Amino acid sequence: MRALLVRVGADCTEAGGRWNGPVDSVTGAFAYVPIPEPEPVRPGLETPYARLAPAVGRLGVELPAALLDRPAHADPDFEHLTYGDRRERGRQIREKLGAGDLLVFYAGLRDVHHRGLVYGLIGLLTVDGIVRARDLPAERWAENAHTRRAEIGETDVVVHGTASASGRFDRCLPFAGYRSGAYRVHTELLDRWGGLGVRDGYVQRSARLPELTDPPRFLAWLDAQRVALLARGL
Repeated sequence: MRALLVRVGADCTEAGGRWNGPVDSVTGAFAYVPIPEPEPVRPGLETPYARLAPAVGRLGVELPAALLDRPAHADPDFEHLTYGDRRERGRQIREKLGAGDLLVFYAGLRDVHHRGLVYGLIGLLTVDGIVRARDLPAERWAENAHTRRAEIGETDVVVHGTASASGRFDRCLPFAGYRSGAYRVHTELLDRWGGLGVRDGYVQRSARLPELTDPPRFLAWLDAQRVALLARGL
């Protein structure tokens, strides 16, 4: 078994929408808010940010006006249990992962209490299959953000998750903090997980996806957290 960590969701960069989705650090409740969609989307397949407003509002926060009239790049798609990527990260997924392997998603979320940033695990896909996005038939284009685009990239891949072992977590699991000049996995978790294939647990955005060194140990830890998998939209 192999497992990759993937950072997703809106953040304070221009590409990320200059906003972080909210989290309640007391209860773990969070809203998954994707990055803005930077490319044209096929008519009728858009994911408007307005769909996210109820989930964000339940945490006492409002979506910024700058995002409300833009489409979201809803990837991972927890309704269809897919994840798409391209270029170096797409190649890494295609070459390293196969059926039964894991994509574990995390996001930088803004705490509604103290406004600090919380790096939290938010969901996973257990790989059922990986396909070139261009190979998916038109009737399946609605299943992932990369195939909803008007032009599907040559290097784009789409991962399909196993329904019984994939989904959004019912609460956020904080796992990293700021130390040594960057956000890194907490030292005690690195030990419990069996390590991460990047220097000192570095988990800020990069062209390459961090790989969990010992996926069974990570899964044993995750099982002990007793999070539920929610296979439903945003």
